[in-house]
Amino acid sequence: MSVIQKHEEFLQYSEQDIETTLLTPSFRVDLRNPKKEDLDQFITTNIVSDWSQLSWKQIGRPYEVKTVAKDRIEWENHNQTSMPVKTSWEYFNRSFHEWFVKDVPAELEEKKKALAKHLKQFHLGEIKEGVGDLIKLRLWNYVHRIEDGIWDPRGKRALFEGLDIQKPKILFLGAAEGYEAMQLAAMYPGAEVVLVDYDSYCRDYRFAEFPESYPFLGVNPRTGGPKVWYKSDMNIEYVVEDIRNLKYGKEFDIVLSVGLLEHVPDEHKEEILDMHRRFLKPSGYLIMTTPRDQLKSRLYYKIMADVMNHTYRELMNIKQMGLFVYESGFDILRHGYIKVHNGIIAKTR
Repeated sequence: MSVIQKHEEFLQYSEQDIETTLLTPSFRVDLRNPKKEDLDQFITTNIVSDWSQLSWKQIGRPYEVKTVAKDRIEWENHNQTSMPVKTSWEYFNRSFHEWFVKDVPAELEEKKKALAKHLKQFHLGEIKEGVGDLIKLRLWNYVHRIEDGIWDPRGKRALFEGLDIQKPKILFLGAAEGYEAMQLAAMYPGAEVVLVDYDSYCRDYRFAEFPESYPFLGVNPRTGGPKVWYKSDMNIEYVVEDIRNLKYGKEFDIVLSVGLLEHVPDEHKEEILDMHRRFLKPSGYLIMTTPRDQLKSRLYYKIMADVMNHTYRELMNIKQMGLFVYESGFDILRHGYIKVHNGIIAKTR
């Protein structure tokens, strides 16, 4: 039984638990800040007043992460060719998910005991490996459990707040476990969610094993007040398909992607953005996030390279991200950065 399955058994949250935060063995529960006015402190916005006046000469190009996972290097050495894009995503999804389901405190204790044993026996190779494993696990514990920087529910709610929609139809491209679409569905009740990823592992494991007991803070449609939502409360369809092959029309109120734009070189970013535009209603919202280019992010992707860096990856600042979006024919309604991500909400120009 996985740590997430164990967590499923222990409780259900309700509106009485709002303002609660606590740590489970694998993630943080955060039901704080239900009031709209409190959300502003979790996103820094209005960095650019006029996107038409911004140029690439002023802001520079994104930072490319060069450190590559050992699994990718070994695969390419064995096959004497570059790892195909889909294969690299399959490796990444499996690697990343293994960390989400860890019992982090228990594994930290095991790693410390193993390192102490290797130190006592003076096994140099095992000592070096053990120190590296312990550093990665402590970093993951801080970034994901303590700071909740990956899911960042308060920051995401601040970014998603105030959209002029009711019972939206939401398309999530490159959905992985679908976290952000579920947060949107909690905030905009009655949503119909379509998650799309071309790796079936995302549907069968990353989404399927996302904890049913994880509480999303959203809106009660009957009262307008706060309400706790769960994955099982939501209308979600998971489609395994290459997003280039989707047959939908311009029928979605929200087209969403999280950590997708930065995985292609600049010459392909317009194509990625067009994949979002082609499914949006004329009044629909584009929502995108990418990892921020900051010193601690660069350090994170270097230390966690074997977990994270199977695919092409960039880090960008909000100006760089926004200029890609603006030059691709979108008007940016809200932009800014939260803990470790840039965020944009836009409409087709």
